[in-house]
Amino acid sequence: MTEATAAPALRGAAVGRGIGIGLMYGLFKPRVLGAWRVPAAGPVILAVNHAHNIDGPMLMGTAPRPVHFLIKKEAFVGPLDPFLRGIGQLKVDRATVDRTAITRALGVLDDGGVLGIFPEGTRGEGDFASLRAGLAYFAVRGGAPIVPVAVLGSTESRGRLIPALPPLRSRVDVVFGDAFQAGDGSGRRTRKALDEATLRIQGKLTAHLEHARRLTGRQARPSAV
Repeated sequence: MTEATAAPALRGAAVGRGIGIGLMYGLFKPRVLGAWRVPAAGPVILAVNHAHNIDGPMLMGTAPRPVHFLIKKEAFVGPLDPFLRGIGQLKVDRATVDRTAITRALGVLDDGGVLGIFPEGTRGEGDFASLRAGLAYFAVRGGAPIVPVAVLGSTESRGRLIPALPPLRSRVDVVFGDAFQAGDGSGRRTRKALDEATLRIQGKLTAHLEHARRLTGRQARPSAV
């Protein structure tokens, strides 16, 4: 494995987690529920709904372990490029089969790390209505359990000082669900097996999101950003 395809070091993600803690708890009031459901050790995938740009940083600052996120390559521009790389984040080209990103993400799991994925592929309603097959592939290929995560409250209103962000000191809920295996236990990695795993994952994520909304009293709202 070359340096370009090697898994990012945990140290960088740990630094990113520290920055996330400082920013998210400094700017907002996160309420974290169920963080104990994240396995304390070993590979795990955090599957997060994505309705706002702060959802990733919010999870980095509230998850109990450092997270390596798969992030679209368009975000790696200017000074953000070395910064994101330095905090252990993974650049992925969504327009093609990015084998470098795949190898590095699997390396995170092989090293017993935490891989963060937005299974919807891009920011939208954040309701898990449309999932890409990538999550199923990483879960089945890497043999890692999936922990569903719902970030709620980031799109309910805009801030006065910075309209692109939620209001400062507003509450954002982060709800972790029960870990589950995506595969059927057969170890199959065929297209049919991955399609079945994707449907299984979608059912689990949707059910968790509905539970999280009931638990927090948050209702589904259109994306504000």
